[in-house]
Amino acid sequence: MTQPIEIGFQVYLNDGEDEVGAVRGPGDEPDTITVYIENAGDFVIPASAIRAVHYSKVVLDQTQLPQPMLEAIAKAHDAEDR
Repeated sequence: MTQPIEIGFQVYLNDGEDEVGAVRGPGDEPDTITVYIENAGDFVIPASAIRAVHYSKVVLDQTQLPQPMLEAIAKAHDAEDR
């Protein structure tokens, strides 16, 4: 099942794991989306970094993500772990 990406969809690196962010909207460039990562802000990613969209979830291909975003994702839940 594939569905159009909508604002508010949760973003994951792997299905079944904790979410890493949420879709904020389309990116500034064609075929991009803006993703909010908790404690880090917005990142614009290309559609090529999206592995799947289903059940109101966006699953990303981490090999296609910029290093600053991967670092932000690694710290996304730090405030919750205290």
